[in-house]
Amino acid sequence: MIDHIVLVKFGETTTQEQLQEVADRFKALRGKLQGVVDLQAGINFSEKSQGYQIVLSVRFENKAALEAYGPNPDHQAVAAYIREVGRVDSIVVDIEI
Repeated sequence: MIDHIVLVKFGETTTQEQLQEVADRFKALRGKLQGVVDLQAGINFSEKSQGYQIVLSVRFENKAALEAYGPNPDHQAVAAYIREVGRVDSIVVDIEI
């Protein structure tokens, strides 16, 4: 299995409502992606986060499912919204478990 974890940092103009919408849109991907074992999203409340406000996590059955995820149109729509509402930076980690 593969865990794909993304931390996203947004600009100062991004609202809490927009952050929640990012998490909601990401969670709506459940059932639309092949090879997904689990999918989580939420607003980070840790003060140790270095400013990263959103955490997105997907567990895939295998690397092939991860590779199919990137170009998936539903995923790309969420990624476009993230950029639209002020994404400043992101960190992506993929691990095999």
